[in-house]
Amino acid sequence: MKKSLGLLVLSLLIGYGSRAQTQELIQLDLSWEKALLTSDVDFLEKLLAEDFLWVHNHASLIDGKAEAVARAKRIQAGQANDTRGRTSRDHQVAILGQAAVVSGITVVDRGPSPVTYHFMRTYVQIGGAYKLLGNHTMAVPDEELKKRL
Repeated sequence: MKKSLGLLVLSLLIGYGSRAQTQELIQLDLSWEKALLTSDVDFLEKLLAEDFLWVHNHASLIDGKAEAVARAKRIQAGQANDTRGRTSRDHQVAILGQAAVVSGITVVDRGPSPVTYHFMRTYVQIGGAYKLLGNHTMAVPDEELKKRL
């Protein structure tokens, strides 16, 4: 009986940890989106792993940490930025050991009309904190969006 109760408590604690970790990762990912929107250089420098890699839509552009931070610095220095909004939804989180994958949908409003992207980001724990190691974004064609509605 004690053994069964102990296993139940342990499984509940593990389940709680997973839910808490999932929520932590979703919040971190939302912070990534906000940092991109506001060009928050300090946050980007802290979040991005040294070997960070961002594969943009159809591999039209591939950035590392230096490029992502430099873009934010240029915008902070006055370079025009036409992004008016970034809204994420439908987050899914998979955690394995010290790595986590967060995927979902982001709608980026740059005008004249917003573009919907599917994203998949890989976070790894380094020194007790999650760092963003990889980001892949892919535009979802309008005809695919219509099928989902």
